[in-house]
Order: sequence, then C-alpha cells, then structure tokens
Amino acid sequence: MAIEFSERIGRIPVYPAAGGYAKHGDLALLASNETPFGPLPAVREAIDTAVGRLNRYPDPSNSLLKTRLSERYEVPSERIAIGNGSCDVLLAAGEALLEPGTELVYAWPSFSVYPHLAAASGARAVTVPLDAELRHDLPGMLREITAATRLVIVCNPNNPTSTALRLAEIRAFVEEVPPSVCVILDEAYCEFNLLEDPDASLDLLEAHPNLVLLRTFSKVYGLCGLRVGFGLCGSEELPRALDQVRQPFFCNALAQAAAVEALAHQDAVVDRVTRTIAERISVDERLRAMGLDPADSQANFCWFSLGDGRDEQQVMSGLLERGILVRGGTALGSPTPALRVTYGLPEENRRFLDALEELL
Repeated sequence: MAIEFSERIGRIPVYPAAGGYAKHGDLALLASNETPFGPLPAVREAIDTAVGRLNRYPDPSNSLLKTRLSERYEVPSERIAIGNGSCDVLLAAGEALLEPGTELVYAWPSFSVYPHLAAASGARAVTVPLDAELRHDLPGMLREITAATRLVIVCNPNNPTSTALRLAEIRAFVEEVPPSVCVILDEAYCEFNLLEDPDASLDLLEAHPNLVLLRTFSKVYGLCGLRVGFGLCGSEELPRALDQVRQPFFCNALAQAAAVEALAHQDAVVDRVTRTIAERISVDERLRAMGLDPADSQANFCWFSLGDGRDEQQVMSGLLERGILVRGGTALGSPTPALRVTYGLPEENRRFLDALEELL
C-alpha cells in the first residue's frame, strides 16, 4: 500500500528551479538572478570566525542582525522579521495569515513562490494579469480585494518581468487597501531600481501598520548560498506571528554573521549596482539590435519575448550546449516563449549574446 499524503500536497506546485546545474565545466550562470560578485573579504572573515562556534545553536532571536538592520533602516528591531531567505518570510506569512475561506491577491506572472502560499493553506489565489508594459495593474488588484482577502503581494521590481512601478503608485495603492489586509511589498531587487531611492518606501511603514517591505541578502549582497532575508514591518504583530509558525533557529549562524558584516559595506553595494546597471544598458542595447524587445528592466536581469515562430526550449537547449544557463519564460508564467536572463560579468554577457545571436 502506498503512503498517504495530505490533500494539500496535491495542490502545491513544484518550484520551477533552474536546470543545468549538474552540468560540469565552464558555465555562465545567468538563470537565477544571482550576483556574479562573490562575498567580500570581510564577509568571508566573519564567516570563518563563526565556523569555530558551530557546536552552538545560532541566536534564535537574531538580535545582532536585527540591531544592525534597525540602525541601517531606522525601523525598530521589534518590527523586523528575519528568515531563511525572503521565501521563508513569505511562506510563514502565508501560514500565519491564510486558511480555507480566505483569499490572496497577487499579479501574474510574478514570483514563483506566491502560488505556494494559497495552495499550502487552502486559501483562494486571485491572480491579476500584468498590464501592457508588463507591470502590476494596481487598480485591477484593488478591484479584486474583498472581505475574504487577508494578504496582497506586490513584487517591485517584478520577478520575472524586471519592471517596476513608481513609489507614488505604490503609495496610492497601499492607502486604498483596507487596514485589515496585510500588504507585502516584495523588494528583493530594489537596489537596482533607478526610478527612486531604494529606501524611499520606508516612509510608508509609519502610516501603514499592515505593510511589510520584504528584502534579501541573496541578490546585491551576494549571499544566495547562505539564505537570509528580512521583512521591515509596519507593526510588531507580524514578526511575532511568523515566529509562532516556524521552527526555531530558522536563520543559521553563518548566515547571521555574514549578513551583519555585509551591512557594514554599503560602498560595495553601490559599486555592484553601478557595474550591474552598466551591463544592463549594454546587454539591452544589443538585444534590441537583434530585433528583440526587452522589458524596461529595473532589476539585475532582463526579460524578453522570443517572438513568433521561435521555440523557447530549443533556444535554451542551444544555450546550455554552449555552457550558458538562462530561464525559460513559460515555466515562470509567460503565455508566450520568452527568456529571463541575469546580467553577469561583461565576458559572460558577451558569451550569452554571441550565442543567442548565432541561435536566432
């Protein structure tokens, strides 16, 4: 007799992780929106120091990391939620807020983890298509909020389409959302957004206790392999609720040490953003010269349709044969063949573009 699983296992989609990582050799890893820049020497030293204490559990309260984040963002420590990556904060929010009979509203295509929240909780997922510019349709999302809505998620800049909304639009939206509905503004890529200062959204927290600004150390800080994210919250209620539904010690000791040290090097953040944006401009210009039309990226990756008559899987296979990993758009919610490609180092980007031009 086969093992019997809970009913929700049949509802939860498998996360569409990038393929090709088992391939050996010289790879251009442009599939997962990672930064091509490794941890800073000071961050590596902090990790090395923490290794010597691995016989002890990590600080379950994440006190030092919360203190440093509080100093950096001027948000009280009690209103900061730490997670094993920002996905952990998202999934815990779903568990804390959603249940059968409630609703979750988000745009689509957007981050592939969002469908898991409703599926795991038994809530109803309400998805709103992106607008013609591949941005969130905020008026359309407002129209979908009902008395059953518990959570609304806005991904800005949006993954996978790389587009972003101006803060004025976000502000007007949050002001219209009922205060009983939690709003998560997922800002994993905010440092790369040139539409405004990445910290401009912090002002919204004081006026909106139902708001969470979700951020991560995985992208610009280059700590994907350690998994540490955080939420800056408008009230103390959500961090307490998240801690109730999660296992203890959800952020490991090396992740805490690395994140604390990384925050002390904001000059490196500026340098990485500057270099990434230079590549963003260069890559997008060449894509347009090929006759492609990348979205207006405000992230560290580009998104573009392959056009009619082109086989997405065939293009991806051709790139993989040449040692280049990218993401296919259909797995990420695109109704038509598309690619999402991370901006890498200059030589990686040239390699990708030369190969793509050859394949097309």
